[in-house]
Amino acid sequence: MGRSHSIPHRLRRVAGVGQRRRALLAEAALWLLLARLTLVLVPFPSVARRLGSFVPPSDLRIAQGRSGSPSGHVLLAEEIGWAVTRAARHLPYRVVCLPQAMAARIMLRRRGVPSVIHFGAAIGAEKPLDTHAWLDAAGVEVTGFPVAETFAEIACFI
Repeated sequence: MGRSHSIPHRLRRVAGVGQRRRALLAEAALWLLLARLTLVLVPFPSVARRLGSFVPPSDLRIAQGRSGSPSGHVLLAEEIGWAVTRAARHLPYRVVCLPQAMAARIMLRRRGVPSVIHFGAAIGAEKPLDTHAWLDAAGVEVTGFPVAETFAEIACFI
């Protein structure tokens, strides 16, 4: 293990980000763990009911959520996106796109910021099912970006 990945080095880096960001990182790590456990232990149809309203990507409410957001919502979406993606990199297990989107959505919802979880499937994928989830809020690409051109958006949760 190299110096850049040592525990003391990581702790020094976390200590240098400021109290607010440290709190966001800790919260993100907690929600990422809970999202992962939920996806492992709870059947997806039950999880889906808690994610919001299932709508097609063409639903007008999705476009409305991308424009005209208060600047405070934009800042929160950016900070939460930063915290979730950073925390996901440093957890002792792999955190893929859906738990990241779920964790960020919960964090945003707790702060009154609406968001949209997008689901896509790869076009002409060699795998039996190659999917991706990403989240946006207040016009900000929060998690799961950039989305590869091979993915076609198939549904959203608003």
